[in-house]
Amino acid sequence: MKHLYYIAVLAATFLTAAPLQAQEEADEPARQQQTRRRSPQASRGERKEKQDTGLPELTVRAQDLNERLTQEIGNARWMRVVYRQVDLTQEQNAPLYYPTRPMNGQMNLFSTIFQLLGENKIKAYEYLDGYEEFDDEHLIKFKDLLDRFYILYEEVPGQRGGEPTFVINESDVPSADVRSYYVKEAWYFDQNNSSFDAKILAICPILTSVGDMGETTMPMFWLPYENIRPYISNSYIMTSNINNAMTFTMDDYFRRRMFKGDIIKTQNLMNLPLQAYCPTPDSLKREQERIENQLIGFEKALWYQPDTTQVADNKEAKKERKKAGRDQKSVKSGSSKEVKIKAPKAQKSAPVRSVRRRR
Repeated sequence: MKHLYYIAVLAATFLTAAPLQAQEEADEPARQQQTRRRSPQASRGERKEKQDTGLPELTVRAQDLNERLTQEIGNARWMRVVYRQVDLTQEQNAPLYYPTRPMNGQMNLFSTIFQLLGENKIKAYEYLDGYEEFDDEHLIKFKDLLDRFYILYEEVPGQRGGEPTFVINESDVPSADVRSYYVKEAWYFDQNNSSFDAKILAICPILTSVGDMGETTMPMFWLPYENIRPYISNSYIMTSNINNAMTFTMDDYFRRRMFKGDIIKTQNLMNLPLQAYCPTPDSLKREQERIENQLIGFEKALWYQPDTTQVADNKEAKKERKKAGRDQKSVKSGSSKEVKIKAPKAQKSAPVRSVRRRR
């Protein structure tokens, strides 16, 4: 009889514990989700190991600074877009070219750009002759860029279906073959701020290759300057062979216009470069000088500049008036006062012998 009683008690306990266990199992996902919401890991996300690439991460403060430094030219009452070719083999432009391979934490401009493209921090756009558009239709994928310019790489599949990564040897990066750049800039006058300035709009690296047909150049892609400025604003370069202190950044080099570039095109209605209507080198040089003088002349015409010859004549006239006034004062003072004439000094006579010695 007692055995039947114990069996009945155990059955009742099991029947009452089963619904409670089922309810706890049903509430477990909600409890885990609530715990996950409160955990710091859920708020900051999964920690990932980051490789030290030498390039700084773009912080919120850097993004805000880049927005404040961006020059707005939409309200400009006068603007002229100019295309220049910057030759890095010239001494003035050499700070953007050397070192051709990373050395002591320093990289040249193309090495920095190439690394940013490989890390998908900036985007490159198609180079079309006489036409550039920075939209999604003209984006260039990094893999297509490597295949187009025959850059050797090793593709590593991404984890969990992510994007693949590309392993490229430093010797295969064509940083030494990029010897010039196209620089697109806008000279503008903003009437609201009364400022006349130049803004860098985009840059395009030009790949130089030497083959059986000689030396050939090939523009690679366009990069909006505002996208790369936050990164190159922390890349210091040496700008002098005498002073080796690296006090300027690549952004300073562009904004201070420390580079030297020849004008190859201006934005015009027919979209023609200078070589299209300047067939000879002499005519091309004269046209470049004419455009440079137009930019300088427009800036001078904005502000009042007194005539230097007129200023010099006014100074001479003031001096003459002061001199005439001094002469008149001296004449008046001479008429009112008698001129005192000093008596001439007596001449010394020859020594005379005394009377006693005469005897």
